[in-house]
Amino acid sequence: MENIYGYEVRFYYPLSKKDELLKKLSSYDNLTVGERKYEKTTQYDHPCIDNSFYSKNIDGRFRIRVIKSDKESSCKVSWKRRLPNTIATSVNKEEEIELSIKFEDYENLIFLIDNVLKMKNVESYERYRTLFYNDDIEISIDEYPFGIALEIENKGTKSDPESNVKQWVDIIGLDLSKAYRLSWDDKYTELCKEQGIEHFSNVSFGLPMPQVLE
Repeated sequence: MENIYGYEVRFYYPLSKKDELLKKLSSYDNLTVGERKYEKTTQYDHPCIDNSFYSKNIDGRFRIRVIKSDKESSCKVSWKRRLPNTIATSVNKEEEIELSIKFEDYENLIFLIDNVLKMKNVESYERYRTLFYNDDIEISIDEYPFGIALEIENKGTKSDPESNVKQWVDIIGLDLSKAYRLSWDDKYTELCKEQGIEHFSNVSFGLPMPQVLE
């Protein structure tokens, strides 16, 4: 089994910063630019309340993600969990496991999740993702309905993962102390409360959304 720990940091920006961020990352010759893709991620909970993934002692997310572009469609199943020492350092260390399934099997997977495993559909979100990557790092520009997330995640196996992430934070010129340490749903919930906007369990483009501000 491959290393199940992921090392990453995340920063949030207003939607108006998208072009500026894309231009900046495109300027690095040692990064490959991927195709902009649409993603819809649905998060499920354990059918037994005593084992809820959202409880403080587990604090995990079970996710099914559909990914679409002009060229192809795919599907991923993933598990991501904040560890007790996730924020012990300036770079998040999280348990993360991911697998790919055929897009043609997506409907069958949902049937099993809903009708056999009886998992609870908790929430979902839409976004557009553009990846910048090489063998050691993966940097994403994620366009959520409420703002832009820039995520830097270690992908190398040779170098120290925390140092690798920090190095790219410095290369891009970011302030590590301004990284957001929690999940997208935490950020969305915070914005809704701060701005008095209705909170939706399905975060989609076209709905009334709070916005990340300067």
